[in-house]
Amino acid sequence: MSASYPPFSRKITNIVMLTLTGLCTLLVLSVLLTILGYLLWKGASSLNVDFFTKIPAPVGQSGGGVKNAIVGTLKLLALASAIGVPIGLLGGIYLSEFAGGWSAFTIRYTTDLLNGVPSVVMGIFVYTLVVLPMHHFSTLAGGIALGIMMIPIALRSTEDFLRAVPRSLREGGLALGASKSETIFTIVIPAAIYGIITGILLDIARVAGETAPLLFTAFGNLFDSPGWMQPTASLPVVIYNYAISPYDAWHRQAWAAGFVLLSGLLVVSIISRLILARGKKLSHG
Repeated sequence: MSASYPPFSRKITNIVMLTLTGLCTLLVLSVLLTILGYLLWKGASSLNVDFFTKIPAPVGQSGGGVKNAIVGTLKLLALASAIGVPIGLLGGIYLSEFAGGWSAFTIRYTTDLLNGVPSVVMGIFVYTLVVLPMHHFSTLAGGIALGIMMIPIALRSTEDFLRAVPRSLREGGLALGASKSETIFTIVIPAAIYGIITGILLDIARVAGETAPLLFTAFGNLFDSPGWMQPTASLPVVIYNYAISPYDAWHRQAWAAGFVLLSGLLVVSIISRLILARGKKLSHG
């Protein structure tokens, strides 16, 4: 038997809950804006054209930038995506459309365990398997470490969005004479493509700020790093190294690099949300 509330009580409850949710939303936004504002305030003096177009200046000299770290971060993320996205995508398709029983349970459980492995442990793992045999740090090793970290998120997000596709679409494709594989790749995946892209973008944003695995794999570089077999700078490692240094100029550049990195992650997050919203709009329109 459900309890009945007077209309006045319902209005009061509605006002209180609406106020609380509004305050919580305002609190979250204020924290984000405070962090962005503080990073900009502390690093504004280093945000100029040279910051984005030049490599670090020698110790004791003013100026310089983090172009090598920005390029290195983009290279690491590109390589990580080339490794983690295809494996996660195909694994998600298999888990959603083919796996069942113990196989599905085993894959999900293993994926969740992999997702819970600390990033520093992942760095040590790739250091042992890649860096030690090669006898040097490299962009390749850093990309492999980040790529492995991307696999579980890409896999589970792909599975979730594929499972959200109505079964009627699958049955319609099969009824028209398409094979199961044709139905998956021509009907199911296109229906979930906006969600899959959103998951991949959020996956990239998740690993873009990782520092620990890169300390063991890509390490760092004060100069431009050609190719994939040399150590390379990255924004998270630059922020770490500059922040613990005794030089005020490096401290300012660490704040500026933090602002650039966080702003980039915020832009990726906004784009992913817009893509997901467009997908929902098309599916309902």
